[in-house]
Amino acid sequence: MDSFLLFFEEMPVWMKAAWIFFVLGLFWIAEGYYVQTNFNYKKWKHARVNGSLLAMVMIINVGFGALTALLYQWLSDTHFGLLNLIELPVWAELIIALVVLDLIAQYFVHYLLHKVPALWRLHLVHHSDKHVDVTTGTRHHPLDFLLRETFALIAIAITGMPIAFYLFYRILSVVFTYFTHANIALPEKVDRAISYLFVTPNMHKFHHHNELPWTDSNFGNMLSIWDRLFGTFVYDDVKKVVYGVDIADHKNDESLLTQLGLPFDQSVKSKS
Repeated sequence: MDSFLLFFEEMPVWMKAAWIFFVLGLFWIAEGYYVQTNFNYKKWKHARVNGSLLAMVMIINVGFGALTALLYQWLSDTHFGLLNLIELPVWAELIIALVVLDLIAQYFVHYLLHKVPALWRLHLVHHSDKHVDVTTGTRHHPLDFLLRETFALIAIAITGMPIAFYLFYRILSVVFTYFTHANIALPEKVDRAISYLFVTPNMHKFHHHNELPWTDSNFGNMLSIWDRLFGTFVYDDVKKVVYGVDIADHKNDESLLTQLGLPFDQSVKSKS
């Protein structure tokens, strides 16, 4: 177990980047064979704005890497965090770390992005995509991403988890992000069964419906238990889903400049 975690701790930056593009490419190919919704769109053109936002996020991530290093230096000096107060097997501590990260750095911050008006305007960029596919998983306004990463640092501080736990979580998160956004169709019974514990493609698609109340549902990234526990879980006929967001449907979802300015666009009203 220690050697497994050491691999992630020593994983070079190029390999982390390669993992992102490998998983992205894997589900891009899968969309060609197990398509859920037949879009009348130019897939590469659609991917251009999402890929540009991914590039910005990756640049920001370099800066957060420095902040993460400073945080871990402080944790090393102070021994702060819940995991430093208890003695558990490594596998148990890893599970606790993953669960806390999924709750705080995924579900909770995602909930805030929908419920706090100023944050919702940042998150609109993610929801404005009218053709949700695997590349939509990369579609985040830079300020949206900054907030998410800040909550990840909060989760690290609360638990005092080793950096290997955090890096393993990041690797898992990439898989779930692209898997749940991918335009792929699992057999409904399989998708529904998996959704009792994990977020699935069908489950997450309701979150990308263009109208309330479905827009404000299924906030989870990896574990679906948070949505079930806090009453935000939805599962219905996925054919009813219409992508986009009604208050920004008049905006060009394939223009990078339009999307970067979307949170500050006064022609985009508050939630209806």
